[in-house]
Amino acid sequence: METYNNTASERTAVCIDACENCHRICLAMAMNYCLARGGRHARQEHLRLMLHCAQICRLAADFQLTGAPFSDELCAVCAAVCESCSQSCSMLEGMDECVQACDDCADSCRHTTFPPNSERPCLLQ
Repeated sequence: METYNNTASERTAVCIDACENCHRICLAMAMNYCLARGGRHARQEHLRLMLHCAQICRLAADFQLTGAPFSDELCAVCAAVCESCSQSCSMLEGMDECVQACDDCADSCRHTTFPPNSERPCLLQ
């Protein structure tokens, strides 16, 4: 995913898309695929991580959409949670889509930061 040489608004739009995609995939995989597979896929700590990942991704997208304060800090947390979810999912078979979505989101969140007190783009204008 190329997010390095784009404008701030373009990086934000790419990050919002990545966060929304990760939210959708983690939630669907946790509630459908992992529960149906059972075993290690349905371990409590794994499912919680996937659900937390989906939640933080949704919140990060919402914060960026509105240009909310603390978007950068939330994106940093989102990247960390996505990395953890990616690692957990990579240890299980059939989770490639989730791993890719988490990796894309973490990468995008790491590259969508703004200097303190700078104007954050609001995509709802």
